[in-house]
Amino acid sequence: SGGMKQRVGIARALAADPDVVLMDEPFGALDSLTRDQMQEEILRIWEQRRKTVVLITHSIDEAIFLADRVFVMTARPGTIKEVVDIELPRPRDPEMRSTSQKFLAYKEHLTHSLRKEIGSILGQ
Repeated sequence: SGGMKQRVGIARALAADPDVVLMDEPFGALDSLTRDQMQEEILRIWEQRRKTVVLITHSIDEAIFLADRVFVMTARPGTIKEVVDIELPRPRDPEMRSTSQKFLAYKEHLTHSLRKEIGSILGQ
């Protein structure tokens, strides 16, 4: 399954005990439930190993849920448009995605920032 393949990929990446783990859209091909489970697994691993994880994602919810800092990128050329420090308590509870006012405020802010970027690309 896709979830098992991702688990193996994560285990393989961590086996060498790197200081930094790079992940590029690791959960993009997974169904919603499996994606949520894998995000929780990443948080569990992070709590145990405290590795720096650089995660590339197009999911605003995923970025907020997993990150301590979100970098919003511009389109071509890809530069850093904005850095948002995510100040949410750890360990993170999946319920916070719908119940935490702070989570929802981050989501609104990042959505607005990205829509503004897309608007500038489209000449709006």
